[in-house]
Amino acid sequence: MRVLAAMSGGVDSAVAAARAVAAGHDVVGVHLALSAKPGTLRTGSRGCCTVEDAHDARRVADILGIPFYVWDFAERFTEDVVEDFVAEYAAGRTPNPCLKCNERIKFEALLDKAIALGFDAVSTGHYARLETVDGHPQLRRAVDLAKDQSYVLASLTPEQLAHAMFPLGDSLKADVRTEAGERGLAVAEKPDSYDICFIPDGDTRAFLTDKLGTRPGALVDDATGAVLGVHAGVHGFTVGQRHGLGIDAPAPDGRPRYVLSLEPVQGTVRVGPLERLSVREIVAGRPVWPSGRELQGTVECVAQVRAHGGTADVIASFVDGELLVRPNSDLRGVAPGQAVVLYRPDPEGDVVLGSAMISATR
Repeated sequence: MRVLAAMSGGVDSAVAAARAVAAGHDVVGVHLALSAKPGTLRTGSRGCCTVEDAHDARRVADILGIPFYVWDFAERFTEDVVEDFVAEYAAGRTPNPCLKCNERIKFEALLDKAIALGFDAVSTGHYARLETVDGHPQLRRAVDLAKDQSYVLASLTPEQLAHAMFPLGDSLKADVRTEAGERGLAVAEKPDSYDICFIPDGDTRAFLTDKLGTRPGALVDDATGAVLGVHAGVHGFTVGQRHGLGIDAPAPDGRPRYVLSLEPVQGTVRVGPLERLSVREIVAGRPVWPSGRELQGTVECVAQVRAHGGTADVIASFVDGELLVRPNSDLRGVAPGQAVVLYRPDPEGDVVLGSAMISATR
């Protein structure tokens, strides 16, 4: 097959490309330039897609003996990921930009261009497993559960998955680094990127304030209606947040307060005790079925509501275009704007059933 290897400049995508070459595919490497003004250096494990990352990816391609290109997707990334991120926070929701990047950049814009150029598949360094069962794609959790990225891939369609390759799904991260060293790849010990790539200093609130300005509102006790303080904008908060609330006095019982809900029109942030974060039902729209098989009837399965953690046994049903998910036990800190991903438990690794965007909780 002709394979386009997306190479971020990190160890995972480097080894994924190397494995595609070793498997006998005709591989071409590509690095995506996602910023109109990329920095020249990363700061440890913060930031990605920088000039330094592009150089690292090119050096790996040279060692692998494959052609290498840099494609400018900065304008598309700004529109589909960064501006969407800002708009979602302004609306009182908590988006996942990595999920949006996979959906709109790597497996829409990039994949469309790859297919137009005659490539059969796009290879990435994501930790997830992809199989074909009865003619349908089947997305599974990775063997390395600590690195599993099936959650941020669960919004991909069957058509997109049919042209995807995830060569690292069966591997542990430690083994991937060892392999990179054995192949002589200088990125073997390069720190993993974390946080949000377009906010390399990690200060999301400052980034959003710079984009949206200040929009003062009240911090309100959800139980009593008492105003506890004033904030600079609902975009500085997310459901489940405990720290940085800006409340001077402790709760009467001495327990910490958490953000329970956001009301962007009124500018109100409602806070309260931990137990009030528990939800009985999640309502989610815009469902995607990676296998092409829509959820039928009522299904017992596992739901994940955040990229890291937040799982629970649930009962799910698809009714009138909405996914209704009812946890069997406490599930807390469920934020509108995030994705809920459903998994079918399996001894060989949980299988993704579908995903949808959380619109409300009850």
